[in-house]
Amino acid sequence: MADKKTFKVKQVGSPIRRPKSQTAILIGLGLNKMHRVVELEDTPATRGMVAKVAHMVQVVD
Repeated sequence: MADKKTFKVKQVGSPIRRPKSQTAILIGLGLNKMHRVVELEDTPATRGMVAKVAHMVQVVD
């Protein structure tokens, strides 16, 4: 079985006063507190979610 590609995402912006859809995306990504880092599978779906909240997250190397 091939290794799945992953990438890390860190929350750097607050979801306060943001649309509920953006807050839901953060929760879906596993981010709900500032400066939390999660490792996600590199799929088109997760890349799209990260793109929707790009102003609140940062891709970490």
